[in-house]
Amino acid sequence: MPAMTSADTAHAYTLPDWAGISGCALPVTAGAVTGLLAHHALLLTVTGPLVAEVDFTIHRCEPGTLLWIRPGQALRVEPGKHETTTIVFRPGLFGPDDLPGLAPDDPGGPARHPIPLTDHAEFDSLVRDAAGPPGTTAAALLRHELAALLLRLSLLDPAPESPGHVESRTFERFRRRLEAGYPQTRRVEDYAAELGCSVRTLTRASLAITGRTAKQVVDDRVALQARRLLAATALSVAEVGRNLGFGEPTNFGRFFHRETGLSPGQFRGRYVDEPSGGGIPGQRRPSD
Repeated sequence: MPAMTSADTAHAYTLPDWAGISGCALPVTAGAVTGLLAHHALLLTVTGPLVAEVDFTIHRCEPGTLLWIRPGQALRVEPGKHETTTIVFRPGLFGPDDLPGLAPDDPGGPARHPIPLTDHAEFDSLVRDAAGPPGTTAAALLRHELAALLLRLSLLDPAPESPGHVESRTFERFRRRLEAGYPQTRRVEDYAAELGCSVRTLTRASLAITGRTAKQVVDDRVALQARRLLAATALSVAEVGRNLGFGEPTNFGRFFHRETGLSPGQFRGRYVDEPSGGGIPGQRRPSD
């Protein structure tokens, strides 16, 4: 599998402001400090198989399989005889009440695994209309088409249902706050104070939902972001550490080794820069 490039290709595709949705070629990987993929991407394998690694999990996508890649996730693709088509859309495109039961920007949302589509007419229609002329009506149509597709994906591969008890509600609040706060603090005490509960309450909730302590949940999230930044950006190890709140590179190195079993340099060595060619091999562009 080819390595992730450390070049900042987050803007190698153009997302039109008039709709916030585009059918365009996706770079093999992206590397902005504030997020790896800057937008959502729906990647359909037309011919394949396609082998894609998303956040260090490898997926084999047969023809007709749709892969939903979230903003900030790390992506790399194995070259091969495959064709793909992509729809990208900006985060925040839909409000909290636009899609009942679905929050597209939630990292823990549905369709986190490849989804086989027996009929991808909805996707094809979205790609075709995204290549059309801009306009208010066209933008509204695109949003309606995308909303229908996302709702269908959520039915085909729903997010795990919350048990509905007090621990699940507490953990959900903790998870959302952690997503915003992990670059600033790794202290469970800080999250407990913000949520108005005790560390014991957060730990009990985390254990009930994930089998991990609250501290382990925090460290897991920080370690994931560290791996993303090391694999897919040109930031130095020290810069990665500083982005995650580590004042000293040695402290970051010890943390990373404890969490992954590798030094930051050893981990990055698995993702050495190689020329990417600017896109997924075999990916169809709107003009194709």
